[in-house]
Amino acid sequence: MKKTNWLLLVLALVLSMFLAACSGGGNESEGDSGSSDNGGDSENTEEQSSGDSEQVLNITDSAEIPTMDPALATDAVAFQFLGSTMDGLYRLGEGGKPEPAIAKDHEVSEDALTWTFNLREDATWSNGEPVTANDFVYAWQRAVNPDTGSEYGPYMMGGVIKNATAIADGETPPEELGVKAVDDYTLEITLEKPIPYFESLTTFGTFLPLNQKFVEEQGEDFSLEADTLVSNGPFTMTEWNHGEGWTLEKNEDYWDAEAVKLDKINVSVVKETSTGVNLYQSGDIDRTGLSAEFVDQYRSNEDFQVEKEPTLFYLKFNQENEILGNVKARKAMQMIINREDMVNVILNNGSIPAVGDIPEDFVKHPESGEDFREINGDLVETNKEEAQKLWSEAKQELGIEDAEIGYLGGDSDVAKNLDAYLKDQLEELEGLTVNVQAVPFKERIDRDKNMEYDIQNAGWGPDYIDPNTFLNMWVTDGGNNHTGYASDEYDGMIEEANNELAQEPVKRFETFLEAEKKLIQEDAVLAPLYQRASAKLVKPYVKGVITNPMGPDYIYKYAYIEGK
Repeated sequence: MKKTNWLLLVLALVLSMFLAACSGGGNESEGDSGSSDNGGDSENTEEQSSGDSEQVLNITDSAEIPTMDPALATDAVAFQFLGSTMDGLYRLGEGGKPEPAIAKDHEVSEDALTWTFNLREDATWSNGEPVTANDFVYAWQRAVNPDTGSEYGPYMMGGVIKNATAIADGETPPEELGVKAVDDYTLEITLEKPIPYFESLTTFGTFLPLNQKFVEEQGEDFSLEADTLVSNGPFTMTEWNHGEGWTLEKNEDYWDAEAVKLDKINVSVVKETSTGVNLYQSGDIDRTGLSAEFVDQYRSNEDFQVEKEPTLFYLKFNQENEILGNVKARKAMQMIINREDMVNVILNNGSIPAVGDIPEDFVKHPESGEDFREINGDLVETNKEEAQKLWSEAKQELGIEDAEIGYLGGDSDVAKNLDAYLKDQLEELEGLTVNVQAVPFKERIDRDKNMEYDIQNAGWGPDYIDPNTFLNMWVTDGGNNHTGYASDEYDGMIEEANNELAQEPVKRFETFLEAEKKLIQEDAVLAPLYQRASAKLVKPYVKGVITNPMGPDYIYKYAYIEGK
């Protein structure tokens, strides 16, 4: 065996957990923005006094923002800062529950197909224009227009908003999308079918509005720099030094400006955990993620925090690769990985082994209340003997003795170390050579979209609270599939769950249970790795940060500094 105890111990001294794409095309970000954090009680913060403390929050991220265009965003970093600078119909509040934003309230028709949103009249854009119903019409039509090149527009709206799929396929003009401005402050949305989680969807970044006049004035420069962005949320981006960091400042014209306590948020790009810890100790930043080498050192520190998240990491297999197109080869790779060592020795931050495509403590059976993960149990296990047997059979079927496979990884120090561990695990399969290529986050997103990889370490955080947010990704030609996986049987189960069974919650839930078994246990589309938990240091004077199970990882609207 190539894996040795000393390698485990060495990696344990250098590895940090890198972050998932919260809804990011199957990619992951290693940045601080993907961690969950709550520096204090976040309830009723608008009534609390922040005293005389300077209202400036200093944080880090280890990845550049790939885009600030809501239609083009697919990753955790982009959605984090879109959520900080923009308001949609609703926004996430305490406990991940939608709270009014541009919409004051809404009504739903008896057949659950027509949703009418009543908009507030005191919301404005940073260019001085009022926020109106037409801004949603324009943005949503733009997101599904094939000329825009949005990945998430067709993915999030297809099969949800009437005609979205036909528009994305170029069969119907964007003007036929089921979204209508009844007047400036009344928005009517027609759904393709009843969607149990639609209110939750309206908080997501793809559904943000855009000021048409501003976007068209900027043309191709829209969203590329701080001065080509338009905001209607709690903060505006006033500085964006690409590759170095960015600055958000309080939006004084925000409709709910009185609730916003922070004057400024400074974000620095820092890729090395040790650098982040040094900056934290010197007082230059207020929060930093911890790798395994620092967890034991700071576990007893009053600033130390750990929180489990409904975010999964896994290996994606490109089935267009001849070797990875063999299901026995994929199952061998599932079984060869020692997840217990990875979470207990390597990560050492509270993460747990992932054993399926749905995280634990995420969704429960609508009648029994039993957790999805508990019902379906462990769909993968570490079994090195069986892995070698399956691998030998796969090589025989493929007519090969040795194999060489590429592995797409990240370029941060922490990502490189985790990828080294997984390379070591995979190469226990006799005759397998794994070539790791580390590239910047933005390039990984592009290469994932174009399926320019063999194996990829990817992550996914939920877009809404429903099994569909994880399982719908893998349907044939799905907008976020990018694996080459195609199964009529799997497609049929997802189709049935989201159509015929849309208003039959028990049967729908049980169909998702069977779909997960098909995906992981039978077809081995993914090799689940771990469900993320984040270990970090947070200054005790940081208060009111709300953490989310979906969408932006943090809500800074109610954050404040007290007692610094």
